[in-house]
Amino acid sequence: MTAPAWPRNAADAIALQNTLRNQVRIEDDFGAIRTIAGIDCSYDIRNNLSRAVVVVMERHALEPAISVMAFLPTVFPYIPGLLSFREIPVILEALSLLPEKPDLLMVDGQGIAHPRRLGIAAHLGIITGLPAIGVAKSRLTGTCDEPDSVRGSTAPLLDKNGLKIGTVLRSRDHVKPLFISPGHRIGHDAAVALTLECLRGYRLPEPTRIADKLSKVKV
Repeated sequence: MTAPAWPRNAADAIALQNTLRNQVRIEDDFGAIRTIAGIDCSYDIRNNLSRAVVVVMERHALEPAISVMAFLPTVFPYIPGLLSFREIPVILEALSLLPEKPDLLMVDGQGIAHPRRLGIAAHLGIITGLPAIGVAKSRLTGTCDEPDSVRGSTAPLLDKNGLKIGTVLRSRDHVKPLFISPGHRIGHDAAVALTLECLRGYRLPEPTRIADKLSKVKV
């Protein structure tokens, strides 16, 4: 699984986002979800390398069944709103190491809660064809009220026209909320429900929590 022809500058990347956004499907279009792949990236700045970690879990056990790691040279600069062009090539490299495709991608980043509705989870969902959820630690765009401080409390994340682009979710009592948005082939309610199902007492759901942890391990 490899990335398609890849933009090398911001203008071309934005143009591609504006084209691909029309392919995103925000609807529940998936079968039985047995396996969930948590995905996160980190960087070795000294050696100009990007690292992707994919952790696949059985949905009901939420224990790592397999984890893979890939490295590639970092070729796209850090530009807010264009993270997918920096990270997707190495994520695809890691996904290609799996013995079989997971049923759902849970990505550390935005889905459609993005200025052009094509955050990394949405972009990755389009390329792979897999259902995908964006689980972000911070807000990139949109406005929202603060959800109640109790775990499971939510508030809608809205664009400037009042359209819902995500959900602000309190994943643990009295901690900063997460920003959950559909990436592809999944709706808002299912994205939140699956995220809640994957919580085990931490701020992050288990798939992305473990992926995040492994991505920070020195190798």
